[in-house]
Amino acid sequence: MITTKELYSLEHTAAKSLLENTIYPWEALAGISDFILKLGETLDPEEYDHPQEDVWIAKSAVVFSTAYIHGPCIIGPETEVRQCAFIRGSALVGRNCVVGNSTELKNVILFDNVQVPHYNYVGDSILGYKAHMGAGSITSNVKSDKALVVIKDRLSNPDQPEEVATGRKKVGAMLGDFVEVGCNSVLNPGTVLGKRASVYPTSCVRGVIPADYIFKDPDHVIRRS
Repeated sequence: MITTKELYSLEHTAAKSLLENTIYPWEALAGISDFILKLGETLDPEEYDHPQEDVWIAKSAVVFSTAYIHGPCIIGPETEVRQCAFIRGSALVGRNCVVGNSTELKNVILFDNVQVPHYNYVGDSILGYKAHMGAGSITSNVKSDKALVVIKDRLSNPDQPEEVATGRKKVGAMLGDFVEVGCNSVLNPGTVLGKRASVYPTSCVRGVIPADYIFKDPDHVIRRS
């Protein structure tokens, strides 16, 4: 349930060649910055502006003047980067995305048609095709004890959860294609949401939520009917 192949349709991202060589998507987090730098040099100047070092913005994208963009970064076609967005670097933003007001991105891959439209923090995370994070929802990417992040699947076997070590101190959330996250929710470090999973507003989520499941609260994670 947590492999790259199971979570994402790779034809919907410019990062296909980076991700298709991984078993688990978080393996790509260490390589996002270098990948953007290499990809940026290949982009057609007729289609992309290069306004500053290590930043490429599609000519069809709309970037508000109050947005801050630090490289390495690529903003894809028809994407909107709205007022006071804060892109800290190592951000590969796909086609027809929305990076909303006061949203912060750091070391991320946003597939095409992703929406993070209002007051979101997305760090060390990968958001699949048409994933949507409601207003105020965030990815927490560092554990409070600063230990390395371990992905835990408690739902399949609560008594002996399956665990996969990431070997990384910083891992946010892996959102599969078509995931919906409700407003003001927190996705704890190492959260994995399968394709078409949904999260109720104001939730605190950790571990693995399988494809087509709805997270209402930790005791009520149900399969979509």
